[in-house]
Amino acid sequence: MVERKKKTSPVKINYLIDFIIFVAFLAAMDPHMTGIAIHEWLSIAFGAAIITHLLLHWRWLAATTRRIFSKVARQARVNYILNTLFFIDMTLVIFTGIMISEEALPLLGIRLEPGFIWRTLHSLSSDAALFLLGLHVALHWKWIVSTTKRYVLKPMISIRLGKVRQEVSA
Repeated sequence: MVERKKKTSPVKINYLIDFIIFVAFLAAMDPHMTGIAIHEWLSIAFGAAIITHLLLHWRWLAATTRRIFSKVARQARVNYILNTLFFIDMTLVIFTGIMISEEALPLLGIRLEPGFIWRTLHSLSSDAALFLLGLHVALHWKWIVSTTKRYVLKPMISIRLGKVRQEVSA
């Protein structure tokens, strides 16, 4: 008998990566909470996670880019513009963060002179990123809620009900 391996849902993978990115973003937003070293390394990992996120959504990105100036749904156009602004801003946050690095780059033997302009740009672009993330979450709220119900709440309820049934039958 051949046993078939169950394929993991792409939606579940997207949800998990998006959740990890979201938590990492929130943790990285407050270097006083994590300390500067963790802030910097977490932010570098965050950059890698963003690239993974973009690769997972590449087909949508390419298809929408091809038709952005033709007929495309208003929500898709708004989503595309918001995502483009968010990507540009996050690139600026990461670049300026590297330019003012106090821990990660020096550990790798790279020393840069952090200037006032880099710090100011980093601070402003980080604040803008938080605002853009809020818009991004708001735009995808229905998907977030339905996916959370499907992949988090339903399994938790099923596990709990299974335990209750076991206790009752025991």
